[in-house]
Amino acid sequence: MLQEEDFIQDDIDTEKTVAYIKNSLPQELKGKFSDEELYYFLDLMDDYYTESGMLEAEPDSDGTVEIDLEQIAAYIVEQSRKDEMGTFDPEEILFVVQGEWDYVESLDNNE
Repeated sequence: MLQEEDFIQDDIDTEKTVAYIKNSLPQELKGKFSDEELYYFLDLMDDYYTESGMLEAEPDSDGTVEIDLEQIAAYIVEQSRKDEMGTFDPEEILFVVQGEWDYVESLDNNE
């Protein structure tokens, strides 16, 4: 039963993340991406974090890990092309990546 509750909570968290991203996009991009695309981009971000080793990276002396959001956006653009999900502008995808990071930071600040 606990696993089912975990999956439900993950779905709720993902829905909240997508809503936050959609809200944070510049006006000209608000209707640009479908929910399906945003869920796909979030999956790709998770893949990037895992494959890049970023999750195991050692923090520097200030306790931070350097993250290159442009590199994450480029990864999403490349994988989307390979998966035949579409051709996306890296600058537009950067707003999606930034929105996800802003959402995570907002959670950290509320704890």
